[in-house]
Amino acid sequence: MKRSTTYGNKKNGKKKYIWICVSVLIILAAAIMVFMYWKQNNLNIQHSEPSPTEVVEDENAKSDDTSKTEEMNPPANEETTDINGQQEKVDEFQEQPEKQPITNNGYIEGQPLPTEPTYVDGVLIANKKYPLPSTFAPGESKEARKAFEQMAADARNAGFELVAFSTYRSYEYQDTLYHNYVNRDGQENADRYSARPGYSEHQTGLAFDIGEKGKEDLWLTEEFGETEAGKWLVENANKYGFILRYPRGKEAITGYMYESWHFRYLGVDLASKVKQANVTLEEYLGIQ
Repeated sequence: MKRSTTYGNKKNGKKKYIWICVSVLIILAAAIMVFMYWKQNNLNIQHSEPSPTEVVEDENAKSDDTSKTEEMNPPANEETTDINGQQEKVDEFQEQPEKQPITNNGYIEGQPLPTEPTYVDGVLIANKKYPLPSTFAPGESKEARKAFEQMAADARNAGFELVAFSTYRSYEYQDTLYHNYVNRDGQENADRYSARPGYSEHQTGLAFDIGEKGKEDLWLTEEFGETEAGKWLVENANKYGFILRYPRGKEAITGYMYESWHFRYLGVDLASKVKQANVTLEEYLGIQ
């Protein structure tokens, strides 16, 4: 009996030892798993939250990449597509207003009126880029009036009675006239056929609006240019020193729609050269 008891005790002790080992192994394995999980999680946190140095380096890298991209593909400063697929104009002048001013219907916005009139090759200029002083008031040119009267006399011999129904206009009168047109048709439309105060060629005293007596309904219309009087005028005006100032198809250059009635006095020599070249005054003088 004593031998049997001793054997049983040894057997039970061995089993207990095995369970202890197994328990230790299980605990150790669990501890290793917890440690590995903690370590992996800590690494993820480090990767998701870069250090301030890494942020600076990353921003510098992005900046370098952007610079390289801009060098390879410089901005066109023309048009860009918005999220609706529509085209909107990119206004490069907002960043560099000193290099190229904003224009509107040919005008340079914000341009102050000068203190002296502009002459190019001895020719007095008044257009949307070169305004006149508000105080410039020469009145109607006597030379231009004399030339018109000679032209009108020759036109009568040809069967046409020409009338200069609008010549010199003061700054103040042009201001009233222009704003009346703006109130009636809106500024965008008015800018196509009427000059802003200070920009009108009529203020030079050298511009003559011409029509035919008895056909007043065609004054200030394109149809005047289709009449026999209008055709005669275009063909012969240079012989008296006048040119058709705003011809058809030249709006992008002159800034104004075709005006069959608006003639500018330049003198016979220059008027003939401009007509022979078949260009506008801006093109002839190289100021378009």
